[in-house]
Amino acid sequence: QVQLVESGGGWVQAGGSLRLSCAASGRAFSSYVMGWFRQAPGKEREFVAAIRWSDGSTLYGDSVLGRFTMSREEDKKSGNLQMNSLSSEDTAVYYCAADKSPLTRFYYRDYGRYDYWGQGTQVTVSS
Repeated sequence: QVQLVESGGGWVQAGGSLRLSCAASGRAFSSYVMGWFRQAPGKEREFVAAIRWSDGSTLYGDSVLGRFTMSREEDKKSGNLQMNSLSSEDTAVYYCAADKSPLTRFYYRDYGRYDYWGQGTQVTVSS
């Protein structure tokens, strides 16, 4: 089993930045993919970003490409999501997830593939 704990959420003004972190524990993580998803009230869960732990390759959702950057800290088994140029459209609960048997990059977007989920952290962007 893998335990995931998100941190770093909060309130920020439009145009500002936040960094989210996801700490993983419990199992070897070298072959996993760590992803971020978000869900706003009344909306479907949306893919944000993912990183393949073995080589650090990343994939981003269209709505955040160029503004968000995902990275990893291998020794700590921690993933970071740097969020810049935030707008009210980014307001949501952000969830960290882990896929223990990742397929190709295309499937990183599929929340149904992920085996473990954190409890989420709220990000609120004021206009």
